[in-house]
Amino acid sequence: MSEDYLGIKYHPVMEIFGTLGNVFEGRTIILGLTSSSAIYKSIDVARELIRRGANVITVMSKEATKLLSPQLVEWATGRRVFVEFKGEVGHISLTHEASSMLICPATLNTLAKITNGIADSSVTLTALAMLGSGKPLIVVPAMHFNLWRSIEKLGIITKLRDLGVTIVPPVILENKAKLPSKVDIVSAVEAVTLRGRDLAGMNILITAGATREWLDSIRFLTNPSTGKMGLALAREACFRGANVTLVHGTIMSDEVPHYVKAIKTVTTEDMADAVLSEVSSNVYDAVILAAAPSDFKFSKTFKGRLSASDAPLKVELVATPKISLLLRERFKGVIVGFSAEYARGDESILIKNAKEKMLSRGFDAIVANDISREDIGFASDFNEVIIITRQDRKIKVKRTLKSAVARRILDVVKDLITRRSSQK
Repeated sequence: MSEDYLGIKYHPVMEIFGTLGNVFEGRTIILGLTSSSAIYKSIDVARELIRRGANVITVMSKEATKLLSPQLVEWATGRRVFVEFKGEVGHISLTHEASSMLICPATLNTLAKITNGIADSSVTLTALAMLGSGKPLIVVPAMHFNLWRSIEKLGIITKLRDLGVTIVPPVILENKAKLPSKVDIVSAVEAVTLRGRDLAGMNILITAGATREWLDSIRFLTNPSTGKMGLALAREACFRGANVTLVHGTIMSDEVPHYVKAIKTVTTEDMADAVLSEVSSNVYDAVILAAAPSDFKFSKTFKGRLSASDAPLKVELVATPKISLLLRERFKGVIVGFSAEYARGDESILIKNAKEKMLSRGFDAIVANDISREDIGFASDFNEVIIITRQDRKIKVKRTLKSAVARRILDVVKDLITRRSSQK
């Protein structure tokens, strides 16, 4: 990085800068801290943004400094912390420098003041300056559930959304509105900072995870999919403004986002039924088939638990329904499929097999990745893909976080939806 940290050439924070990629390259994020007991979690969020290449500058309310030392925040970010602006125009300078602002945690007091234009702390003053400049403001509420309920009743959430503020919904647990996971928070900052609300008004269905085909009551056939790619797509699409439905099988990675419509399924047939039911009863612009449904199931299943004394046991595998083929028969919108190929590093094989699958399944685009590599794909936070469209457009996304891969996929989906709409 070109600039010094706190007037010195080196700061330990440089050791983590960009270690998870540079999606925020050249961008500064303002982190606003207010006096919620959840404030201690903000350190992890700040560090996660820095790992993705963000310059993080923190502003704190006076009350927040009673719960978390500015010196600790300074250590965590390597940058000066602003508590008061004493006559200078620091808030204007920060607003000019920043790409977006995240308030995490955001108290009821802070949210109410923003909606009423009250600038009596460094946090609300900077937030209002960001809104006035037309730059993204993301808030993550945390408070007692009764206060959260009052915010909803008072219409504060609606007012914030009308102002263009992105709200990362809290997790309601133990009678409290708690901060969601840092994955959810960082995903929101990424999506809004880098793309804005460009998918607003679009309806997108996404599948994720693996299915299970049972042999008996405790044994099943499945695959290594953890659902990470589908979850990344759901988060990204949601925070970019889309109405998202997630039809998922078994998820072995992060929690299913609590702020999207989620339908849990088990078998491939269950997933097929859920997808077909959704597109039959609701209007969707696109379906992204990121799940890994099993291609086979047992021809015969057993109740209870098979024992070792039942061996030797002969079983037969039969094909499961092809969700993509059934979907294409009933759905006329954009369909994006995935092609997990064992290509052993041969890109020509990867592209050839993916294109054949795209044409045979009726996809508008396909996302191909090489599952022979151990550093990407199943169970990894990273992937490397080639996105291919029917117009023979090929977009190679080199190894990066799945959140960044999701962003590029949704860029293509947006273009396909827009193009289809213009042709009507």
